[in-house]
Amino acid sequence: MAATDTHRAIEAVFRVERAKLIAGLARIVRDVGLAEELAQDALVAALEQWPSSGIPDRPGAWLMATSKHRALDALRRRKLAARKHDEFGRELEIEQDQNPDPDAALDDDIGDDLLRLVFTACHPVLSTEGQVALTLRLLGGLTTEEIARAFLVAEPTIAQRIVRAKRTLAEQRVPFEVPHGEALAERLSSVLSVIYLIFNEGYSATAGDDWMRPSLCGEALRLGRILAGLAGGEPEVHGLVALMEIQASRLHARTGPAGEPVLLFDQNRARWDQLLIRRGLAALERAEAQGKALRRTPGPYVLQAAIAACHAGAARAEDTDWARIVGLYGALAAMTPSPIVELNRAVALAMLFGPEAGLAIVDALGAEPALKAYHLLPSVRGDLLAKLGRNHEARAEFERAASMTRNAQEKALLLRRAEALRRGVD
Repeated sequence: MAATDTHRAIEAVFRVERAKLIAGLARIVRDVGLAEELAQDALVAALEQWPSSGIPDRPGAWLMATSKHRALDALRRRKLAARKHDEFGRELEIEQDQNPDPDAALDDDIGDDLLRLVFTACHPVLSTEGQVALTLRLLGGLTTEEIARAFLVAEPTIAQRIVRAKRTLAEQRVPFEVPHGEALAERLSSVLSVIYLIFNEGYSATAGDDWMRPSLCGEALRLGRILAGLAGGEPEVHGLVALMEIQASRLHARTGPAGEPVLLFDQNRARWDQLLIRRGLAALERAEAQGKALRRTPGPYVLQAAIAACHAGAARAEDTDWARIVGLYGALAAMTPSPIVELNRAVALAMLFGPEAGLAIVDALGAEPALKAYHLLPSVRGDLLAKLGRNHEARAEFERAASMTRNAQEKALLLRRAEALRRGVD
């Protein structure tokens, strides 16, 4: 195998094993920043040795063993307190005595370690931006450049967020553990929010030249599936996975040949990924069954997944069960009151009872401070006005929405709609 091919293979192995290595090391050194450095050191060692020795049969175990040895060396070099040094050395010796097979040891602990890493990266002591950046870095394995490009933020800004997040975790002495009781529920909500935010940014990019960033959707879905495997007793975890699976099924149908947006009602539903839909419906079924067993009211992710399932189950847009969707949005609004939820409910009501019903709600939402800069408010209002034949007003709304969005593809779509109305009116 050529050296370049070997290097690519090593980097591919490392990308798969990276989160596991950091999680396992963080359990030992109690510092995610140091754990990431040690994992990176192991990659350097692999790049130096594997081209001549060959890739080991158990690369993950090799990397973990190498990382642990380097961890001990690092603690010695940094002259940490003798007690901590001795405790770490004894822990390594005990672990090696009890688990002579490093691969087996890795497998034994990895589930708990990854779960700890998820909750640490999404600790509420960090800002939302810091949680997102650190989660994508530690668990997603994305480089600083990749994260910056995905969110259209300067690379130094992302680098600062990651450094600041690691420093905050160390300074605040955040324990590397899965919380319990009420703290678990609070932290799980934060974890799910971060994953959901990552997915949404990929599904509908807030800015830039591309309407979507599928790679972010893929990372969020991968993280959600991992979390479902680690914390599978929580209905909302499966609810979020169900929502993302079903939404992701539409990705190929959401853009045209030139990358232009294709709205839900105009999509070729034959292009929807049926495997992802089946996976999503299965996850939703698990979430609903668990909720019933626990005697819990469906949470916001389960409700949103149920809405997505209504769309997935309609062979044609006109076959959509809008009555059920209106009811689900009503339940969602009662649980998590939000003007954005109300805006979505207005769209569903318009589909069920006619554009006047939806427009009444949209007009009332015009006074909401949270929606002052939200481009979808005038976009929805323009659509409803167009259906009522009020084309002059609709055109103005589409132009206003276009001036508010920072996404180039969405801006072009809104201006095309405004131009079509102008041609129809003039």
